[in-house]
Amino acid sequence: MSALLPDKEIKRDYVRKMFTRIASRYDLMNRIMSFGQDVYWKEKVVEKLAPCSDGVYLDAGAGTGDLTLEIRKQSPFSQVVAVDLTYQMLAYGRISPDMPGVFRVVADAQALPFPDDYFTGAVSGYLLRNVPDINHAVLELKRVVAQKSRIICLDTTPPERNIFYPFIIFYLKFIIPLLGWIIVRDINAYDYLPESTRQHVNANELARIFNECGFKSVTWQKFMFGTMAIHSAEKT
Repeated sequence: MSALLPDKEIKRDYVRKMFTRIASRYDLMNRIMSFGQDVYWKEKVVEKLAPCSDGVYLDAGAGTGDLTLEIRKQSPFSQVVAVDLTYQMLAYGRISPDMPGVFRVVADAQALPFPDDYFTGAVSGYLLRNVPDINHAVLELKRVVAQKSRIICLDTTPPERNIFYPFIIFYLKFIIPLLGWIIVRDINAYDYLPESTRQHVNANELARIFNECGFKSVTWQKFMFGTMAIHSAEKT
């Protein structure tokens, strides 16, 4: 294992334990790190999904449930299955166990416990940079959504080398770990999260992975000085 990122073989357990530790302050840190913009990005994700009232949707790597609740907000009669590897993330979220039309499931995004072609569509937020094998996770999302359905993925993307690059790197390497220590008392987690952004595949490479996995109509849109991207892809 490197100083900041775990090896592929242990990444699943490393990520699960890390999110278990930070679950109670995860939403607060996201709002602070993104200057509140993460709420807007998640609205955009669901707008691109365009959920319908009779649909059944997957929120893969649901965390505390922001995307799940946004689907229900934009389509109140649709059903959503919120899946996360970490029980504590779901437990600390705003999805109550008795919320109508919403179901919480603890499961690995690379081994989803659902039949083929089950969901009307799928979303994910900050999932792909945290899985051991991105291709495997993308193929699993493809397996469980129906033909002509869309998956919409929000995730970080490495910053481009432009005028903003030095400031972004300083923010990722120093400010976010400092905030992580002050607010969560977990500097290791907030060393990992910025570094996972820097070492994640870029938007072009992720689009190539979607295409190679058999998706069509792959598009993406960047935000936050090019450090966030929303990818949209259709199963055909």
